[in-house]
Amino acid sequence: MRPNSRFADVRTFDIDAVAAAAGADPDVLRLENLDTDVPPPPAAVAATTRSLDEGTGNSWLPFTGLPVLCEAVAADLRERTGVGYDPLREIVITSGGTSAVMPVLLATTQPGEPVVLTDPTYAGLLQRVRLSGARPHLVPLRVERGRWRLDREALEQVRSAAALLLMSPSMPSGAVLDRDDWEAVARVCDRTGAYLVYDAAMERIVFDGESHVNPCRVDGLAGRTIVIGSVSKEYRMIGWRIGWVAGPADVMARIRVAAVYNTTVAGGFQQRGAAAALTDPSGAGVAEAVAEYQARHDTVVRQLDGLPVVRAAGGWSCLVDAEAMGLDAATLSARLLERGRVAATPMTAWGGPVARRHVRLVFSNEPVERLSDLRARFDAALS
Repeated sequence: MRPNSRFADVRTFDIDAVAAAAGADPDVLRLENLDTDVPPPPAAVAATTRSLDEGTGNSWLPFTGLPVLCEAVAADLRERTGVGYDPLREIVITSGGTSAVMPVLLATTQPGEPVVLTDPTYAGLLQRVRLSGARPHLVPLRVERGRWRLDREALEQVRSAAALLLMSPSMPSGAVLDRDDWEAVARVCDRTGAYLVYDAAMERIVFDGESHVNPCRVDGLAGRTIVIGSVSKEYRMIGWRIGWVAGPADVMARIRVAAVYNTTVAGGFQQRGAAAALTDPSGAGVAEAVAEYQARHDTVVRQLDGLPVVRAAGGWSCLVDAEAMGLDAATLSARLLERGRVAATPMTAWGGPVARRHVRLVFSNEPVERLSDLRARFDAALS
């Protein structure tokens, strides 16, 4: 078959392989996938059901999102970012947040241009950069005092970039970027003329009272930031597959075209459910969900005390350093499943040398009670 260079360095997530190996055994602790058992907002379920019953979402149009959802996204972003986005010109609804990434890359980069990401980063971001024809430039996350921190010295060395594609909290590490980090990002964007593509999927899932800084509130970033969001993480609405992109009108004109020709339209029934979640006066259970995720995270860290697990500042997962235990990540993952009955994904497709030495532990889909024997399972795997 005729080769295609775009696929030369693209790797699979490895999540599906670990899940398939785990099978349906109820004794296996499922820490490999970013699902959650914390329920979605009742208001979102009711609005989706009502739309199905009434047939109000069964349409191709409008291609770029129902006005009710575009307006809800604009109101939500105004509170988070301080920016007043035009719902019709500066917001596009997509089939999940990650489905927005490729249209954004196509609209902001040329083949071969560098895109800055962290190492580790979400494989769905990294591999899309490669598929778009752009070139990943990885900036390491470093462990300092038991927490992940952005290597700002390495970031400051960036001299050429079409975009910086960043998350906070970041998958899979749970790293949260602070104001000094975003100010360093602003300097790189100013020096290179790059866009900041900010994946805000987990923005409010932060632990330990950690303050979260939206980059649009940092001088020099609002006018060059493209925000990608979704209802999957904060609102626990994974199966709805609803996300959005917001940004300056000039680049959004290109993104709108790329998004329409990528998926045509996001599901109308689900859009009405997403609008209900965003406008739920009760807060849609976000604070309660974050408290539950922190309890699970803290259980994981407590169980693995003395092992090289890195505490997350937010998100749904944390990382354990396989190489610090004398194993590579693939071997640790295999031993955890075979000996400890723990499904956990090696980070071989999730970055460069930093990612490749780690295994991810997702705590969003297992309650504290199930996590309470994690140390015994690790001990069995390491014996």
